[in-house]
Amino acid sequence: MSSHSPHGQSSLRTVQVLGGGNAGSSAHVRSLASGLVQRGVRVTVCAPVEADRTYDFTGAGAEHVHVPRSSDPGSVAALREACKNADLVHAHGLHASFRATLALSGRRTPLVVTWHNRAHVEGARAQFLRMLERRVVKAATVVLGTTSDLVDRARRTGARDARLAAVALPGPRRTVEQEDHERLSSKVRAELGSTGRPLLMAVGSLDRHRGYDTLLDATRAWRRLDPVPLVVIAGEGPLRPVLQRRIEDEGLPVRLIGRREDVTELLAAADLALLPSSWESRSVLAQEALHARVPLVATRVGGIPELVGDAAELVPYGDAEALADAVAGLLGDPERREDLKEKGARQAATWPTEDETVAQVLSVYDELTQHRPLI
Repeated sequence: MSSHSPHGQSSLRTVQVLGGGNAGSSAHVRSLASGLVQRGVRVTVCAPVEADRTYDFTGAGAEHVHVPRSSDPGSVAALREACKNADLVHAHGLHASFRATLALSGRRTPLVVTWHNRAHVEGARAQFLRMLERRVVKAATVVLGTTSDLVDRARRTGARDARLAAVALPGPRRTVEQEDHERLSSKVRAELGSTGRPLLMAVGSLDRHRGYDTLLDATRAWRRLDPVPLVVIAGEGPLRPVLQRRIEDEGLPVRLIGRREDVTELLAAADLALLPSSWESRSVLAQEALHARVPLVATRVGGIPELVGDAAELVPYGDAEALADAVAGLLGDPERREDLKEKGARQAATWPTEDETVAQVLSVYDELTQHRPLI
């Protein structure tokens, strides 16, 4: 698509708004910016300066405007200025969307909002966030949800127009020769201390909604297996001291290794990937596992069933016995593991590519801006 429409309009001017920006939404905006710029769209990314350092929006051809992550009036004023000449504003995540709503107040600029996830909070803060959600979806021209249940949630909250827009997993999926894969896997296993025993890999922040308490409960059953599998959890968070204490007190075969940059390599070396969360949207771990042909055991929650289809073992959330049985069953059944690897590769091939994701978003932009006046 060229930078000029058939009607002689100038190129579309879009502003992408990120809040603190979790890794998934930030990587998506980087991918989107790159694809839109290649199609002749002018892109400004409003995000904290550290997000541009990490994701290099300017390297993708976008203009970066520093907007601090706090929701103070200065932040909204900076955003309002950045959106002044925009044909369309696209905000990612709840806090960014709320600030975009305030910044566009009194203007007729179309606002697209993408819901990548939902907050995992309780009590008064949950009520406050629900209020923000209502305000945002009523202001948004279109709400894009990355999973069907997020689309349903947006509709229940009052969205005029909510659509499914699955987000591609950005970045190249590396294919490694079998020989290299075995060498790398041996190296990773030796480093983690799982040589000669099954390696079970979980990745994600050490927060309550991740279900790691249930995972630790399940590991007690695996101590009866020979050899005993090693569970490795990559991630950091507030529950680390609690989980570490349990591991030590109960003598559990679990290692917490903190935040890691080499998760793709760690996962590729694993026998199984574990996802025990209370809720997930388009889980990056699930996508990485299926791409890497690593059998996945996950909870039947949120967007997981829609994402993985029949290419994973799904168990109820919070059921340590079901999780323990599913893992033990797979470890004892190499044919089933091979079957899941094949199904996983087929399922991953059905997910949208980055190019398809950009094309879908651009078609929404075109629909909302087709009556733009000529400059």
